[in-house]
Amino acid sequence: MNIFRRRRQEAVYTVTDARRPMSEDIGYRERRYLITMGVRALCFLLSILFAVTLHGAGRWLALAALAGAVVLPYVAVVFANGGREPDSSARFAPYEGESQAQKPISGPRDQIGS
Repeated sequence: MNIFRRRRQEAVYTVTDARRPMSEDIGYRERRYLITMGVRALCFLLSILFAVTLHGAGRWLALAALAGAVVLPYVAVVFANGGREPDSSARFAPYEGESQAQKPISGPRDQIGS
């Protein structure tokens, strides 16, 4: 029997460090996708408007709006399918242990996990 055997410290995580619920994350990604696609529709309409009304040197605005209408669907899909958004940088920080101001847990050793 080895009296001086050290126990391995297990990481303890607090409940308040949990990630946002999946339903909230999906709602956030859906809103961001819809906003991006709304901007895409606006770019497409502006490209038509600029192509009809502007002549000569102003046609570059029509081409820029058309480029936005072509590129934004890809960007929207990549961001929507990119996975869960990172939360705060302190997510799942290990529990630091009790300070001197806290009282120790009382009870039999086998019931308090030590």
